[in-house]
Amino acid sequence: MASVIKLKDVTFKWQPDQAPTLDIPSLIIEQGEHLFLKGPSGCGKSTLLGLLTGINTATSGDILALDQSLTALSASKRDRFRADHIGYIFQQFNLIPYLSVIDNVTLPCHFSQRRKEKVSGSLADEAKRLLDHLRLPSNLLQKPVIELSIGQQQRVAAARALIGQPEFLIADEPTSALDHDNREAFIELLMEQANRAESTLIFVSHDPTLEPLFKRTENLQDINQVRPL
Repeated sequence: MASVIKLKDVTFKWQPDQAPTLDIPSLIIEQGEHLFLKGPSGCGKSTLLGLLTGINTATSGDILALDQSLTALSASKRDRFRADHIGYIFQQFNLIPYLSVIDNVTLPCHFSQRRKEKVSGSLADEAKRLLDHLRLPSNLLQKPVIELSIGQQQRVAAARALIGQPEFLIADEPTSALDHDNREAFIELLMEQANRAESTLIFVSHDPTLEPLFKRTENLQDINQVRPL
């Protein structure tokens, strides 16, 4: 199985004169893996996601994603890489409140021709297919997302991340607003759709009850050599 993400001797500092926030000698994530990344609040999980998505750049070391060195790319090329290859489910979802459900889901394909070209048929039909698989009622598709419940908005955010079959799906604490049963059901749906899209899933959470749903777990406190004072 091919690796799709490789970190080698990666450090990250917010300021040059500060101690590093992250010091990760090695991390390899394989194609199609479902990885549960855990650790307490404040341990650097969001900082690591910023590196994996090219929002931040490593202070030293190298990050390879799809055999492309993110540290060697310009800011604009990292933005393009993120739009083309990464579907992101944010903790607060970051949906556009007054756009319809369908328009929110299709948005990534307006920023990425690569993802748009992976959609067979119309974008609206693909959005409807994803939302149907994620069990969102069809009578909600034209409603502004602000009118949906938290659980329904979560499904919209997942469909938006999945459209256009990005190679990576990153989910940053996306179930924190749901009760335990709904969290498990959502994760199972997300994994099912990630498999259909042949996407690698990186799921970040500090909720240990979700860990058994995943075949692989990494504790950031174990792989990060920086020790809290």
